Amino acid sequence: MISDKIKKREQLVPRCEALRNQGKKVGFTSGAFDLMHAGHADYLEKAKALCDVLIVGVNTDASVRSYKGTGRPFVPEGLRIRLVAALESVDFAFLFDERRNQKNIEALKPDYYIKAGDYQTGSLTSRETVEQLGGEVRIIPMTQGVSTTALAERIAGSVSSGERFREEEGAAHIERRPAKTAPALFLDRDGTINEEILYLHDVKELRILPNSIPGIRKFQDMGYRVVIISNQPGIGMGYYTKQDFYRINREILKNLSADGILVDKIYFCPHSKSEKCECRKPGQALVQRAKEELNLDLSRSVFIGDKTSDMETGRRAGMKTVLVRTGFRGEDGEFPGDPDFRADDILDAARQVLSAERQVASGR
Repeated sequence: MISDKIKKREQLVPRCEALRNQGKKVGFTSGAFDLMHAGHADYLEKAKALCDVLIVGVNTDASVRSYKGTGRPFVPEGLRIRLVAALESVDFAFLFDERRNQKNIEALKPDYYIKAGDYQTGSLTSRETVEQLGGEVRIIPMTQGVSTTALAERIAGSVSSGERFREEEGAAHIERRPAKTAPALFLDRDGTINEEILYLHDVKELRILPNSIPGIRKFQDMGYRVVIISNQPGIGMGYYTKQDFYRINREILKNLSADGILVDKIYFCPHSKSEKCECRKPGQALVQRAKEELNLDLSRSVFIGDKTSDMETGRRAGMKTVLVRTGFRGEDGEFPGDPDFRADDILDAARQVLSAERQVASGR
């Protein structure tokens, strides 16, 4: 019966130990499984093929809301777990409140921790824990063209309520506001992502800092949207053109996208300090524009930069701030105050923020 397959996490701990003593391979995966569809069934069938016993963790309603926004889930947790347990490929299912799988992995000690998506194994924040407990990470590519979000948009008759017509820089496009609220990684550009070069405008001089790409990817894997905000006074002062700036951006985006990183938007201020505009950091115009256009939760967002103006920008917006020891290293002396974190680079920042999140989640 379906109800026989639904357990509590603590009930499955001794069950997993007994199965391992019998020489059985235990696989574990998890998800919201909201609006169950063929892609879910296909994934779980492939996951079952990797192990003798497949255990599936199902996020509670509160857990889903914490990372998908207040409008989700569509289906209550009690119904979602019954649908998961009804599948022949699933041996046991349980509900869990945490946003991440750290506690699940530590409790169950699975032989295989199975993930769906286009992850690189090395980029998973839980890989180290899995391997320390003697397990392996296995990745199963997602079925293309099938997603809960796509289904929800079709049911709602598309996302027309979040659309607007916008004209910018001589071009017109339809701008869509994401349906769910999410935290964002706000990044300064020069001195943070790439080497600091005064009035950078030549692509040949662009140098991406060594740990920028893996660091941004780690934040993206943690559920953060990616936004770049940059002061570019050289445009207003005539040292280079907007086209020069765009060329640098294209090259940066090409490097990031090659590693699976999707930047939601790049915002910039072309004005000099003397113009006293609202968009120049630490002014809040660009941050608030990003919040509105991308449906961001600033209270859960992080601002990373190499200057005190970056830290002041994040502080005024109510974000966590990380000062990296690259570029100006915070030695510009423009604004007082300490950041929430100091890091060697973006990758070190990701590790520190993840560690802080885990401490909060564990109640420490």
